[in-house]
Amino acid sequence: RRPADTEIDWKAYMQEVEGFANGTLDYTQLKGDTGPLVYPAGFVYIFLGLYYATGRGSDIRLAQYLFAGLYLLNLLLVFRIYCRTNKVPPYVFFFMCCASYRIHSIFVLRLFNDPVAMALLFLAINLFLEERWSWGCLLFSLAVSVKMNILLFAPGLLFLLLQRFGLLGCIPKLCICALLQVVLGLPFLLVNPVGYLTRSFDLGRQFQFKWTVNWRFLPEEVFQNRVFHAALLLAHLAGLGLFALHRWHSSKENILTLLKDPGKRKPASPRLTVNNILWQVCPLNASAWIVFILFSSNFLGVCCSRSLHYQFYVWYFHTLPYLLWCTPTTKVAHMPKVLLLGVIELCWNTYPSTVCSSLSLHICHGLILLQLWYGTAPTPVSHTPPPSRKPTAMSKKAQ
Repeated sequence: RRPADTEIDWKAYMQEVEGFANGTLDYTQLKGDTGPLVYPAGFVYIFLGLYYATGRGSDIRLAQYLFAGLYLLNLLLVFRIYCRTNKVPPYVFFFMCCASYRIHSIFVLRLFNDPVAMALLFLAINLFLEERWSWGCLLFSLAVSVKMNILLFAPGLLFLLLQRFGLLGCIPKLCICALLQVVLGLPFLLVNPVGYLTRSFDLGRQFQFKWTVNWRFLPEEVFQNRVFHAALLLAHLAGLGLFALHRWHSSKENILTLLKDPGKRKPASPRLTVNNILWQVCPLNASAWIVFILFSSNFLGVCCSRSLHYQFYVWYFHTLPYLLWCTPTTKVAHMPKVLLLGVIELCWNTYPSTVCSSLSLHICHGLILLQLWYGTAPTPVSHTPPPSRKPTAMSKKAQ
């Protein structure tokens, strides 16, 4: 039997899109039992389709079947990304498929919009790996229009676009992203543009302390303090800057050369010589490098989030194996990485969250960040001079 609280978010979603189905185009008037609609227009169109497909939202079992199909499609897209990078051992796929009760609940039981956004995001990444950047940007923007958490990948995507096309070349790609947002939001922008923008892209929302997974160990007044929020934003920006300068940027040139046309840059070198010491950059193929930049960009945002709710686990669950195994791994180091996955899963399955579970989650995030920082740093390579080739003196007898 379905738990009694299964319908809460689904019912609210259906109430929100029902107003649009009845002709309401003022975004401030679209509401549900859980409050006003706070997602962009792409959410409205996708869930309006589900609204009609499930008999105005009444056939929840059919909706769960549809989300089960979405779950399988999402896994297929993730596996395809991982196969292109060739970094994660096959047995880790078991944990992504079978070892997370919370993820199964988010997809199939609670029917959140987060899985829809993430599936579109993984489809966009697949297109990036196929060098279909325009289509990838279109799908990326569509994912943003379902839920704004996809913007956590945006700094990494901007870096990749600059690296691949330069400043002038990436402007058309950014225009694709912006134009889709305008087209999707146009019916609402024509009626109440301020209402649409403030509701669907509200970056200053206050989260309820009772739902937080990551900051339970803080007093509630600190959790709600704007200074604390500003400190997290600064930490996020600092982390992005450090990774962009020292981990994402692999060329010997200044990072500002990303603004140049790619044909006018010096090629990135996997081997660098500094102070007569030979250094080797962490070996990542082209696909792995794209995925590393996007996934680490998102992970930095998750680590610095003002609050993580239980459904937010899907924001980075399928990226964790890659973040753990993209760096060089010895046979002995596999078990601690599996243990980290298990502890993170335990933290997200502790309801309500506790001081111990939230602290443990931050410790796990910190360990992953340290591994990403040091595991992708240039590492010294032992460089011993070749043996001398001077001919040895022959004995008089040999002469």
